[in-house]
Amino acid sequence: MKEGYYIQLFSPHGLIRFNDPEIGRDKDTGGQVKYVLELLESLSQHPQVRKVDLFTRRIVDKRVSSSYEKEIETVNEKARIVRISCGGNTYRQKETLWDHLDEFIDKTLRLLDQEADFPDVVHGHYADGNYLASQISEIFGIPFIATGHSLGRNKKSMLLQEGMLPEKIEEKFNMQRRIEVEENTLQTADVIVVSTQHIINTQYAVYNNAASARFKVIPPGVNPEIFYPFYRLDMPSFKMTIEQEQAFYRVNSDIDRFLFNPAKPLILSIGRADKRKNFETIIQSYGQDKELQAMANLAIFAGVRKDISQMQPDEKDILTNLLLLMDKYDLYGKMAIPKKNDPKLDVPEIYRIAARKKGVFVNATPGENFGLTIIEAAACGLPVIASPTGGPKEILEQCDNGMLVDVGSPEEIATALKKIIADQVLWEKYSGNGIIATSQLYSWTSFADRYIKVINELFQQKNDESLHFVNKTAYGKKLATAELFIISDLDGTLVEGNNTEGLKEFTQWINENRQKVVFGIASGRNRQITEQAFEKYDLPKPDILICSAGSEIYYTDKFIPDKGWESHINYQWKREELQQELMKFPGIRLQEKEAQWRFKLSYYVDDSFDNDEMANLYQFLDERKLKAKILLTENKYLDFLPMRASKGNAVRYLSYKWRVPLQKFITAGNSGNDKDMLTGKTKGIVVANYSPEMEELKSNKFIYFTRYPLSTGVLEGINFHIS
Repeated sequence: MKEGYYIQLFSPHGLIRFNDPEIGRDKDTGGQVKYVLELLESLSQHPQVRKVDLFTRRIVDKRVSSSYEKEIETVNEKARIVRISCGGNTYRQKETLWDHLDEFIDKTLRLLDQEADFPDVVHGHYADGNYLASQISEIFGIPFIATGHSLGRNKKSMLLQEGMLPEKIEEKFNMQRRIEVEENTLQTADVIVVSTQHIINTQYAVYNNAASARFKVIPPGVNPEIFYPFYRLDMPSFKMTIEQEQAFYRVNSDIDRFLFNPAKPLILSIGRADKRKNFETIIQSYGQDKELQAMANLAIFAGVRKDISQMQPDEKDILTNLLLLMDKYDLYGKMAIPKKNDPKLDVPEIYRIAARKKGVFVNATPGENFGLTIIEAAACGLPVIASPTGGPKEILEQCDNGMLVDVGSPEEIATALKKIIADQVLWEKYSGNGIIATSQLYSWTSFADRYIKVINELFQQKNDESLHFVNKTAYGKKLATAELFIISDLDGTLVEGNNTEGLKEFTQWINENRQKVVFGIASGRNRQITEQAFEKYDLPKPDILICSAGSEIYYTDKFIPDKGWESHINYQWKREELQQELMKFPGIRLQEKEAQWRFKLSYYVDDSFDNDEMANLYQFLDERKLKAKILLTENKYLDFLPMRASKGNAVRYLSYKWRVPLQKFITAGNSGNDKDMLTGKTKGIVVANYSPEMEELKSNKFIYFTRYPLSTGVLEGINFHIS
């Protein structure tokens, strides 16, 4: 093992870059983006980390910056942002990405194999990132850490309270799928990192699997090089960079141009244009209180905007309401609502400008999970007003740097603001407490130390069967580094009924070469009947199973499904519509339920079914614009499969996914159903007991026809190809 941990972070929605991140650009670029970027940097600075990568989606879209096209963005010598293409090139909202996440996993595996470096730990962010991390964890048998950021059940509850219909919620947010992944994460993650105890007690408490989860409270921090006290500017030894000077001037100008008397204390709120940020209530508290208007100015930084009319409907509505409230209370000259702010340079200066003016920061989000803006403001010396629930309550109780009020009440917000602004001694107390407490309790250095301690403990408990990663198969590294793949048909190739001639010797050879050889079965049998074959015959333990004539791929004897293959063959597959229409076709009847599979529709055919009927069937499907691959076996069994499903396509997919050249595959078969697996760039074996239709393959120089039947012949063919 290489010295130090290689940690992979997953946040797939895509609008993530280290330089000038567009925090607040839309609803997908809020606090979570800031969190993962700062986590990336802080982990890279820890001595026990040798490498940390943040995986996100690659976007090539004229509507967004070309910086999101770059496949690898180097942050420092140990940290990178890795962008993976999936679901096309254009920017998609995260709710529309679910059907493309398995493609993301396949391409991630290809990259890892290309770089010949495999992770020690994976950490998913948000439900989609946790899905990715859970799959990579399963493949490599490594610890899976999860962070939810926001949870589907909570969001669904709030949307229902706001009057949105359940069907609309599902249509817009893919909510059921998200909640299912969140429930699964609680069962499969080795550790779930949360920022506050409140998240466990309220957000996760409504989940069925919460009791089985392992939670760890590790609050995020602030970067002291960026969020430092406002008074440092007055220190003789302190020097601002040119960029900081420009940001200070820019922010000051952006605020002051709105105001008649910019010297007054500044009430400040920052966040993306989101209804939950409750900016309207802050404006109401200010607009309804003439005394407060006389005492202070108000500044609202509601994300980044250029042209409100071109924004998403929900953001457009929020920003329009803010401007209408400004007009309603006639706050011109008293209220600033600047159009943009750079999170790395501008936001810290915004806090410090408000602090220098002896102002107050308001976080009016009710039930905030954490409240990153609260500790940023506190680190800069700006007193805070926030909700008495959730993360803000935990922060303010520890820091004693402000007041907790009912943020749904404009009157309570106004009263607290006036109290802090009017009492200079109280202001100084809150300001000083915030600076000291954040440096001690909320630093990313502290976060990284506690985080690595958690990872150390996981690896020290490798014998603890209750840890999920301990029981995982870890098949991925073997598949990515194997020298040879041997994929054989089962019935008629390795065995025939009770005839297992040569199977013992074949099994012995596979077991002796386990370290460098991947062994797989490719069968027309479905999973259930394939499992029965492993019970009946003393077959070698499989690394790969291709079942149901190439419509299913599994790994190991635990039959772990390849979800990427399922996504791949799902293209143009309309199973329900196909079954409905086939009720009208004569001479076929549906097989029993156990013979059916999501990607296989199986029928019996009448004795009279012949080539003419097969031609009629193809015409029948063509007229209805239904695409399916049709397999007729022994003139009794009729199977409909997706167009992309076949044994040969499954082998080629495995070659692509694990980045193994087809020349490293040896495939063995005996009948026409094996043809597409034997042809192409693989090295083929046709055993001596082959069906007549295989004669035409004798001219193929890559296919070896054996002298012996069954397993003896397969082993003969292997020795021929590797000699």
